[in-house]
Parts: sequence; C-alpha cells; structure tokens
Amino acid sequence: VSMLRLNELAPGGVGRVAGLETEGTMRRRLLELGLVPGTGVKCLGRSPMGDPAAFEVRGAVIALRSRDSAGFLLEDGPWA
Repeated sequence: VSMLRLNELAPGGVGRVAGLETEGTMRRRLLELGLVPGTGVKCLGRSPMGDPAAFEVRGAVIALRSRDSAGFLLEDGPWA
C-alpha cells in the first residue's frame, strides 16, 4: 500500500484517508464532512486550471483547493 496526499490523487483515482495534518477551522469542517481516517475518497475531476478538484466522500461531492486537501494522507488502493 502506497501513501499519497489527497491533492495528488488523479481524476478517477481512489484512496482511503489514513491521517490528517490539517489544523483549525478547516480541519473541523472537513471532519464534519466525513473526511475521517478510514473513509474512502474518489477524485471525480479537476477544474481546467487544476484547482480546485472534486471528490466523492460518503456519497457527497465536495470541491477542495489543493492547499486544503494537501493536509490529508491517503492509502492508495482499491477502495471506493
């Protein structure tokens, strides 16, 4: 199992949240959205300029800027 950051996940790629390095208000908001360790994440695509990116998390679609998604460590693998 390899590790990568959420902002490195390619469109169509999937992973599972392994850890969080984000702090403060953004950390709390993303935890409330369900980005907790063990949660599956899929990158649905990126804007034409590459930022933000759309992710599917627990059936919801959220858009995150690269600087906000860089604080999430993922296990790369076959998870949805």
